[in-house]
Amino acid sequence: MTLEEARAKLKTLQEKMAAYGHALGLLYYDGATTAPKATAANRGQTMGVLSEELYQLTTGEETVALLEFLDAHRTELDEREQRMVFLLLKDIRRMQKIPMDEYIAHQRLIVEAEDAWHTAKETSDFPLFEPYLERIFADTRKFAGYCAPDTDPYDYWLNEYEEGLSKARLDEFFGTLRAHIVPLLQKVCSAPQLDNSMVKGFFSVERQDRLSRRLMEVMGLDPTHVGLSTTEHPFTTSLGSHLDERITTHYHEDDFSSSLFSVIHEGGHALYDTGSDDSLAYTVLDGGVSMGIHESQSRFYENLLGRSRAFCDYLFPVLCEVFPDEMAGHSAEELYRALNRSEPSLIRTEADELTYCLHVLVRYELEKRVMAGELAVHDLPAEWNRLYREYLGVDVPDDRRGLLQDSHWSGGSIGYFPSYALGSAYGAQFLRKMKETVDVDGCLRRGDFGPINDWNRAHIWQYGCLYRPGELFEKATGETFDPTVYTTYLEQKFSDLYSL
Repeated sequence: MTLEEARAKLKTLQEKMAAYGHALGLLYYDGATTAPKATAANRGQTMGVLSEELYQLTTGEETVALLEFLDAHRTELDEREQRMVFLLLKDIRRMQKIPMDEYIAHQRLIVEAEDAWHTAKETSDFPLFEPYLERIFADTRKFAGYCAPDTDPYDYWLNEYEEGLSKARLDEFFGTLRAHIVPLLQKVCSAPQLDNSMVKGFFSVERQDRLSRRLMEVMGLDPTHVGLSTTEHPFTTSLGSHLDERITTHYHEDDFSSSLFSVIHEGGHALYDTGSDDSLAYTVLDGGVSMGIHESQSRFYENLLGRSRAFCDYLFPVLCEVFPDEMAGHSAEELYRALNRSEPSLIRTEADELTYCLHVLVRYELEKRVMAGELAVHDLPAEWNRLYREYLGVDVPDDRRGLLQDSHWSGGSIGYFPSYALGSAYGAQFLRKMKETVDVDGCLRRGDFGPINDWNRAHIWQYGCLYRPGELFEKATGETFDPTVYTTYLEQKFSDLYSL
């Protein structure tokens, strides 16, 4: 086999993998949006067959031989090809260590678990979901043992979501956040509360959907490549490549701000994915490099931009068009204050910018202990409720608004949650660097996201998975990661809001 023949086979391999990913992604998206409730077993059967085919494709002798040949000639490959081979070999060597029958059974488990989670959440019935979650955590520990027997199982999965991440690093990171956020929150809770009544009332789904489409337009999301649907728990998924992106939201007719920020958050994910260079389509370099960097983009648009005073100056006239009666007598400054009201609450996705990371900290502490065998899945609801009382000072009335509120565990995403807090902190440093060359506030007041998106595309999006997360971060900012940039931002913003 010549090098040129190997390059051609590498291209074909990745195109086939993308096709399987497209099909599996469509099945997941259908299950989370429009599929009838009793169809999980059918999807599970199909996903099991497709997962087996994908497993055999990616771990087969021909694929391994191809990649080992290319790896042996890596000095003759360009930067992109070297990274492709590295990532493919890494995934293959991981999958080879997991028995195929166990891998396929886990894919079916995830489909069944997500269906059970939906029902359990609706009825606030944790015992219904408990056996599925037991098996998911057991598989997660077992697979980590197969792949990295000398590594702590939770450290293994943290590193899979964010290369270089570990419990030790997260303990230090969350320690820094807690040291700054907790005393600041105490001051905020002691001050007169901000009025958020203007976002409460009745806002029809139809009018909220109009607002969502308007937000997508102003953010620069291309409707020919990015679709919007509704689901129980908002998410974003790429189907096959960055050329087909789907975001979802959930409308609450008594509070338009919930969907407002869901759309902006998921829109940030979609901007990152669709911002990949077109030459990366149908390759393993397509899309975001890590969940921490991905969440830096979603949280960047949701909070650093979407909750800013400058964006509220633009947004308020838009709201007056969509909700003229409800906005009558109010102002952009009132909107800014309403959207930044801070108080301990139950639901992570509805949490304000200041308390949000405490919600993530609860999930991190619980995952860490279950993965270490220090906490049984059966005892998760009680411990969840205890930590919410300790960290946020709120009492959890039921499992629907407690342990069952998030979909991540039902999808097998153990180790994902810390990415939300990391991403929030990454975003603050990206914004500080961006402001050196971009008039961010001026852009937001005009509703012109072009220069902002151009900076992100040039420094982050276009590269896809070409660089490791840490390399990409330092390449974009010229600095190492410093979480105090984020805590300083929070201290300045909320001290101003609450006149502290």
